[in-house]
Amino acid sequence: MRIFYKSALGAALAAAFSCAPMAAHAGLFDDAEARKAILDMRTQIQTLQHDMGDKADKSSTLTLADQNEQLRQEIARLRGQIEVLTNQLSDAQQRQKDFYVDLDTRLRKLEPQQVTIDGKDVSVDINEQKSFTSAQALLNNGDYKGAASAFSDFLKRYPQSGYAASAQFFLGNAYYGQGDYKNTVAALQGLMKNYPDNPKVPDAQLLAGSSYLELKDKTAAKKMFSTLISQHPDAPAAKTAKERLAGIK
Repeated sequence: MRIFYKSALGAALAAAFSCAPMAAHAGLFDDAEARKAILDMRTQIQTLQHDMGDKADKSSTLTLADQNEQLRQEIARLRGQIEVLTNQLSDAQQRQKDFYVDLDTRLRKLEPQQVTIDGKDVSVDINEQKSFTSAQALLNNGDYKGAASAFSDFLKRYPQSGYAASAQFFLGNAYYGQGDYKNTVAALQGLMKNYPDNPKVPDAQLLAGSSYLELKDKTAAKKMFSTLISQHPDAPAAKTAKERLAGIK
């Protein structure tokens, strides 16, 4: 029994010792596996980091591409706005140019105009010219009363006008057309007194002499006709004055 026990114990010890190297080998194997696992993990981490870096780069590239596309779209939109604004500016400038051209034209019409009246160049403003032309139109249309009123008003408003002498003469004609011979003489006397060198004076003298005849004032008529013949012998009115003077009995 004791021998068997020792044998058994020895066997057990032998077995134990025989297992000791195996246990040590197992421990060495575990460290290698751990190192390998760590290396594998490191490799995986590096791979993951590399992949993440690639993805980040790709993401950055995509983001930059998107930004570029957005910028292109924004630039295109701004260019469109610039084109619209440019067209609007061009239209506004053209309207402004047209406005000033129109304004200049209107102002020029309102500015005094140089006209030739009875052989003389004079300056008249637009309202003055319109007033005279309107009065003259009334006379030409046979509205003697309206013409007389218009010429009288003109002479009051524009006593220094270049048309004043003509207005005085036509005023006499307007009165004569109404049969108002006294006012005819008065109007024509104003022309002869204030504008003795006016080319309408011979005709004014002839009309004044004829008005005196209508008033039965032969003495005044003879004097007026004689004055006309003496002062303007070559005027067409002088020939008519001679005929009428000869006809006075």
